[in-house]
Amino acid sequence: MTNEALAGYSNLAVYSALVVLGLAFLAFAVDLAGTRGRALAGRSSASGEAPATAASGEARMTAASGGTGTLVRHDAPTAAGVDEAPVPRPAAGIGLALTRLASLLLVAAVVMRALSVMRAPWGNLYEYLLTAAAAVSVVYVVMSLRRDVRWLGVFVTALLMLILGPALSVYTEAGQLMPSLRSYWLVVHVSIAIIATAIFAIGAALSALYLVQESSERRQAAESRLAGWRQTLLAALPSSRALDRMAYGLHVVAFPLWTFTVIAGAVWAEKAWGRYWGWDPKEVWSFIIWVVYAAYLHARATTGMRVRTATWIAIAGFLCIVMNSFVVNKFMSGMHSYSGM
Repeated sequence: MTNEALAGYSNLAVYSALVVLGLAFLAFAVDLAGTRGRALAGRSSASGEAPATAASGEARMTAASGGTGTLVRHDAPTAAGVDEAPVPRPAAGIGLALTRLASLLLVAAVVMRALSVMRAPWGNLYEYLLTAAAAVSVVYVVMSLRRDVRWLGVFVTALLMLILGPALSVYTEAGQLMPSLRSYWLVVHVSIAIIATAIFAIGAALSALYLVQESSERRQAAESRLAGWRQTLLAALPSSRALDRMAYGLHVVAFPLWTFTVIAGAVWAEKAWGRYWGWDPKEVWSFIIWVVYAAYLHARATTGMRVRTATWIAIAGFLCIVMNSFVVNKFMSGMHSYSGM
């Protein structure tokens, strides 16, 4: 029995969250665009009070030949980066508030979807992506309660909209599960997979930002002229070292969860189909994801391996997750095809 009213309210919450995320993205983008101006203003006021502050651990702007501003970063800042400076950032505050509101809407959409059918709300690809988006938003909100990560907001909101867009394109009406999915292993296996995927997603965003920031810092050290967008990101983001620490920490948390996902899937397969492993495309790609992330963690633990090289492995792992979530589901038939997952 399906409660159509609750299912409708769930859909309304999803569309509302998408609108709110769009507004949050714009607010974060406005804040990001003003980063260079804040850095220049802070440098100007600091030079008028104490010239010795040029030796501090904060980033500063100096004029290069031809009038092009070049950001000079001395010590590696904390993960909060420039956000620790006492500079008003109303746009970032608005963006964070809107993101938290969108997170509440997404969680409400998942809960109402579950109540409308009285089951775990991840029985098809639409529900899986919706719950994954909610999980990503919750991970970011929890991070924002522990440290100032407003600089990450524009990238997280963009990621959330990129998840919700495909989710709506594969929308499935609320309904009951197929008999083969009516198992407590659905709750255990898929829920942990969603949590791991959400953490991997934030980790991938931080890894990509690390690559950009590390490249900009190398160019700066070589006194090469930086493009405007690189100067903006260099001023807005923490140091590459801080970004790498955050990304690595998230991957360390997510990897055991994905390991449990693979094991739980094998146990469920044995109970449902009488075998632990059958070379199903979903099984194969889930294991590939595990191998790639294991290689990343091994690379990080191996002396002599460049952090940049290891980071590319982490990004490859997330691309495998995207492959597993979309390409495998849409174009490869297997034992998981009946659920759309």
